Amino acid sequence: MRCLLLICLLMVGTAHAHTIRVGKGQRITSIHRAISMAVKGDTVLVDKGTYKEGNIIVDKPIVLKGLNQPILDGEGKHEIISVKSPYVVIEGFLVKHSGYSSVTDIAGIKIYNTHHVTVINNTLDNNFFGIYAQGAKHCTITDNHLTAYSRATELSGNGIHCWKSDSMTISGNRVSGHRDGIYFEFVTHSLIEKNISASNNRYGLHFMFSHNNTYKSNTFRKNGAGVAVMFTRNVTMLDNLFEENWGDAAYGILLKEISDSRIEHNRFVNNTTAIYMEGASRINVSRNAFTGNGWALKIQASCMDNHVSNNNFTGNTFDVATNGSLVLNVFNGNYWDKYEGYDLNRDRKGDVPYHPVSMYAMIIERYPPSMLLFRSFMVTLLEKAERVIPSLTPEALKDDAPLMKPIVL
Repeated sequence: MRCLLLICLLMVGTAHAHTIRVGKGQRITSIHRAISMAVKGDTVLVDKGTYKEGNIIVDKPIVLKGLNQPILDGEGKHEIISVKSPYVVIEGFLVKHSGYSSVTDIAGIKIYNTHHVTVINNTLDNNFFGIYAQGAKHCTITDNHLTAYSRATELSGNGIHCWKSDSMTISGNRVSGHRDGIYFEFVTHSLIEKNISASNNRYGLHFMFSHNNTYKSNTFRKNGAGVAVMFTRNVTMLDNLFEENWGDAAYGILLKEISDSRIEHNRFVNNTTAIYMEGASRINVSRNAFTGNGWALKIQASCMDNHVSNNNFTGNTFDVATNGSLVLNVFNGNYWDKYEGYDLNRDRKGDVPYHPVSMYAMIIERYPPSMLLFRSFMVTLLEKAERVIPSLTPEALKDDAPLMKPIVL
């Protein structure tokens, strides 16, 4: 009976919803006026054109939709769209030139302390923050294209910024030129999927204190410092591509104080350091491809109970580096292209363990300028001697079952 009553109420609400058309040659030419006239469930349909109406506040559950991508111009002064009602849809606009503030987080589109808001298929160009959600729940941000141009970190906000939110879906967006492409802080139970975050000033993805989230099938390419994950637990990262994140402090992923997480089926290609782990514990790093990186994996002595298994390590300058001799992590069943062992019983696993930490990786970890001598004959000679009689490398850091052939991932 309750379900029948709810269906009847929804049908009545839909029957009374109507469309308000805005644009040149229409009876209504102002988006502000159209929103003030609209009631719950209405659609405000905006024709192509340029609208300079300052801050547009959506404070009722309506659809605000653009036809042929009308331009909402903030003229460098205003937050352009502020959403303060649940069940709002913002679709099909070119939102550009928001204001800038060193005190207030001004955005092209900002969601304020509400739920079930959808921001879909918009282009955001040259805004301080692109799309900003604070205190939001069950919101969807999908298929938007966000671009900013400031090269100074302090003059650029984040592309998609979520703060103190829950159950968010961030999907199919393209973000470039911002401070951080996607930023999460105190965000839980959310999905980041199929986004491309490239050429941002700092991190392609940056999240802190954000537990129980999944990051799946994203591309993070050519960002200033790669991806950073900090002070977080229960993170799942699947099927992502981390590519060409180069620089002195650039990483495919920086993991700092992370626990109880999964990093699986990802590709790390041409990064300075593919994964850097500090204070990380109980992380499963499995079935990933590490290809052409400077360091495939830097795992600090503060890390423990991590499992690195069934990964492919190919073409990396250094496979593993560490800053300590105590080994509290497990390496097992990985493919290492530098492995020179043998497989007499033909079980496809090496008969002697592989020690992935080279002597020179240990030296560089302590004295970074020594990297200048890396290709010298003397270094090659010392490496050969270290393999025969280990003295600097941690003897216990080894893969007891290295694979003879790469894993098909």
